[in-house]
Amino acid sequence: MSSLHAYVTLVTNDDYAMAAVALVRSIMHSGSEAAIVVLHTAAVSDNALSQLDELGAELRSVAHLPTSDAFNQRHAKKNIHSKSPFLKGEKPKFHTPLDNFIKLRLWEMTEFDRVIFLDADTIVVRNIDKLFAYPEFSAAPNVYETLADFHRLNSGVFVAKPSRATYENMLMQLDQPDAYWRRTDQSFLEYFYPDWHGLPVFYNMLQYVWFNLPELWDWKSVHIIHYQYEKPWQKDHAKSDQLRILIDLWDSYYSGRNISNIDELPNPIDNNH
Repeated sequence: MSSLHAYVTLVTNDDYAMAAVALVRSIMHSGSEAAIVVLHTAAVSDNALSQLDELGAELRSVAHLPTSDAFNQRHAKKNIHSKSPFLKGEKPKFHTPLDNFIKLRLWEMTEFDRVIFLDADTIVVRNIDKLFAYPEFSAAPNVYETLADFHRLNSGVFVAKPSRATYENMLMQLDQPDAYWRRTDQSFLEYFYPDWHGLPVFYNMLQYVWFNLPELWDWKSVHIIHYQYEKPWQKDHAKSDQLRILIDLWDSYYSGRNISNIDELPNPIDNNH
């Protein structure tokens, strides 16, 4: 694998640093030899980062984007959640919408020719190195409830080409007067890349597909699982019984023990979910 390629994730608190342990292990377990870079904010403790360091991930400290006070106020948690409350599932209390825009800093990583960004609450269950050959900007659709959502992207997984010029252009367009990005980085990236390239849904399989669209879930095709809304490390959340197979799979990657052969797992349509 080229040294010009890297997997990148972002952690902004200790819980997401814990989640990234499962992600980093899953990338390594897939057989990839690409670099793995964990961007982290000052809010993450050294203790939480130590396990990622021990796994061999490269740790890089990052700050919030240099956005205006007015922009930050518009995108504060209380304002975003009051205008667009989460009705489909429950976000953990640590969720901070403004943190999401830090993802754009990966365009500053110009020592790499291509990067694959993965949210820390994802795991890679099949090798995805071939995505490094995909064009910028490639992302999978935000499908988890209805097939009508295929037109919207989900920014939990995407392929990008770092560029200082692109980054500066993003900042200029992001923080315009009265700009409001309802789905934070997802809304912005959809605006910035209106002709985004669609990855197969199996490269960002949102966990709610498991019970909302079970006919779409096929372990022989799934490459990445994204634990949107409730997180697999949350004990006994409202959907934990429905998602038990996926939670147990995440646990195996987090612990590094008894990682399941996904080809032997039942599909939800066969498992009466």
